[in-house]
Amino acid sequence: MNARTTLLSLAAGAMLAWPVAAVAQDYPDRPVSVMVSYGAGGATDFQARVVTMVSGEEDYLGQSMVIVNKPGAGGRVGWNWFVRQAPADGYTLAVYNMPHFLAQAVEGGVQFDIDSFEPIANWGADPAVVIVGKDSPFNTIEEFVTYAKENPGKLTVSGAGLFVGHHIALLQMEQAADIDLAYIPSQGGGSAAMTAVIAGNVMAGINNLSDAYRGMKAGDIKVLAVADLERSAEFMPDVPTLMERGIDVDDTSVNFRGLMAPKGTPPEVIEVLAEKVPAMFNEPRVAEQLKAGGAEVRVMGRDEVREMWDASRGELEKVLEGL
Repeated sequence: MNARTTLLSLAAGAMLAWPVAAVAQDYPDRPVSVMVSYGAGGATDFQARVVTMVSGEEDYLGQSMVIVNKPGAGGRVGWNWFVRQAPADGYTLAVYNMPHFLAQAVEGGVQFDIDSFEPIANWGADPAVVIVGKDSPFNTIEEFVTYAKENPGKLTVSGAGLFVGHHIALLQMEQAADIDLAYIPSQGGGSAAMTAVIAGNVMAGINNLSDAYRGMKAGDIKVLAVADLERSAEFMPDVPTLMERGIDVDDTSVNFRGLMAPKGTPPEVIEVLAEKVPAMFNEPRVAEQLKAGGAEVRVMGRDEVREMWDASRGELEKVLEGL
């Protein structure tokens, strides 16, 4: 290669590199869209609006974050759209729900997998709980299980969709308690699933602790058990875990929520987000509003989230095996 060719190659390389560097240096210089795969009013939508409310402040991104809802099929509609159409420029992010998107990827029939996304940060953890309407004859999880054993396939239970945390918890309960439940997946996410319980359209539900906390405070529902390793000391100290009642259900269904970017987003942009977003989640005003809504704050950085995703894959494969 002669000197002239070398100079031209270097110039071409510099021209290709310049836009990425310029984007990263100025990023973000306009509002950032955040796609939520569930409808307005549910736990994911509510929490996403809380954790992004300070993004426009100079200590964080200096630009507002705008929530865009794309609900349907337990999150599949939104995440399929995100992996197919979202530009990888840092201006379109998405909320992830674990184990939802990973369970759907393991089960198949979607256009994404664990490697389709770049984790940014996690803001919280939301266990699944077993709920019934305020006038339900069930006052304990033991009464719930006894009825299910005596009436196989007749106890109707709502949830946010197929292969979401609610569904995972139900599958674990069926196996651990040797019962057969009639699962009714909602097309409208957790909010619609909760409404079905309150209206008496189903006999019970598996829902998020945060949604159930608000419903319980309003007097609309009773919470029978938590699908986690420990009780929620802060929000539901009197509600037992399923394990406490002899039903061997662990924390696989706990709903972790955070932000992710499309694969291919420039590393320089990822670096900005990985620095600023966890700080935003740790903002005291954000934590205060999350706790007011019954949501446990659990902030994790990018590397911790990737480890959590990887660890969850094996557990979900075991739960879903043979279905």
